[in-house]
Amino acid sequence: MPARLLALLLLCLALLPALPARAAELLVFAAASLKPALEEIAALPEARAIAALKTSYAASSALARQIDAGAPADIFISADLEWMDWLQQRGQVQADTRFVLAGNELVLVAPRDARLAFKLAPGADIAAALGEGRIALAEPGSVPAGKYAKAAFEKLGLWPQLESRYIATENVRAALALAARAEVPLAAVYRSDAVSEPAVRVIDTFPAGSHEAIAYPIAALRGRDSAATKQLLQFLRGPAAQAVLRRWGFSVAGTTP
Repeated sequence: MPARLLALLLLCLALLPALPARAAELLVFAAASLKPALEEIAALPEARAIAALKTSYAASSALARQIDAGAPADIFISADLEWMDWLQQRGQVQADTRFVLAGNELVLVAPRDARLAFKLAPGADIAAALGEGRIALAEPGSVPAGKYAKAAFEKLGLWPQLESRYIATENVRAALALAARAEVPLAAVYRSDAVSEPAVRVIDTFPAGSHEAIAYPIAALRGRDSAATKQLLQFLRGPAAQAVLRRWGFSVAGTTP
């Protein structure tokens, strides 16, 4: 290439505007109950400037097992401490990045148009409230929302009425959907789920002392604590993201578990 043409080409390249840096891409594994709030947060300009977020939602138990099996997630948000602890004990969590993102409440919901009134209290006749139907619970053996619900019903002395009368779903959003479609008369879900679904109404809130406090721990996963990951974690505990969580029915936490 002649020297003159080469010099002209280099000059043209120098005059081209600098291309904007491409945002990092991060994969977040999050408890199913977080979907409405996290989707809104991911669309915020501040979040998009940090990273293009890809999200995978399921029961915390399913996500934790996928991570342990090698799923390439950058961040994990659990709906309870147990599954985050389980991953941390297996060396999958960057412990110094871990904190509690939010809290929640457990509520009993019914289809919006159902003519049903029931008060959660020791010895209450929940079988009568169910009639011929069943109650929808997230799988109580492993899924956080189901575990909280079973513990609460046991504490209130109501579990013997329910142990053969429940439908176990793969996650809490699936339990919510059954109530929203009026396929069950009652479902135990998070307050944030009830806020997000106009086809249900809250019948009662589970007493605070009937189950462990509901906490959503979040952390970067082993080897994934990049600058973008740390920026995103900082943003999620900041006022803009926390305001979205509050709007969707979560309580603000932001403390170390």
